[in-house]
Amino acid sequence: MKTLIHKVIGGLTKFSQWLVSFGPFGLFAIAFLDSLLIPMPGGVDAVLLLLAASRPSWMLIYVAAATIGSTAGCVGLYKISQRAGHRALARFSESKQKRVKDLIDRYDVLSVLVASLLPPPFPFKLFVVSAGVFRLNLMRFTIAVAVGRTFRYLLEGYLAARYGEHATEILSRYYPGIGIGLALLIIIVFVGKNLIRRSRPPEPISDVES
Repeated sequence: MKTLIHKVIGGLTKFSQWLVSFGPFGLFAIAFLDSLLIPMPGGVDAVLLLLAASRPSWMLIYVAAATIGSTAGCVGLYKISQRAGHRALARFSESKQKRVKDLIDRYDVLSVLVASLLPPPFPFKLFVVSAGVFRLNLMRFTIAVAVGRTFRYLLEGYLAARYGEHATEILSRYYPGIGIGLALLIIIVFVGKNLIRRSRPPEPISDVES
């Protein structure tokens, strides 16, 4: 069994390295497959950092490829989970399922947006699967993932283009805090808007002449 696992990992590693040679198209494919629960060795973030550091002038192209690929893969996983129903959640522990369901019930797609910003080992895939199982609005789900991924990949791409090989060290040191800070900012803005909306007095109903 271990030998088979090593062969699979080795095959995926070679496949991932082959895809990298295609630049933004390869990055798109890696992001798409990784978001479909097909683990790509190194992950999207590492490949984006590598490509953006080697060709800074193409940074925005790489960010767009990673964002579109990841968003498309998440939509695919959403659709698969929607069809599979609760069976899609079987690979996750019941305690994690409950926590994520509580967050989705309370914050709707905002929880998906926040989750898409946070780095591993945060269980983002569980949010995507849960969104499909509980049938969140697909359009709003897609926008939330795209916005969150854009923020994340733009930051990574900028650091890679600016600092080259040192970007990985900077991200490993500061990104968890930056990601959590962005997530908290989004939550504060969302809660603040809701409080302002609720505090406004209802508009008077004008009399209609008969």
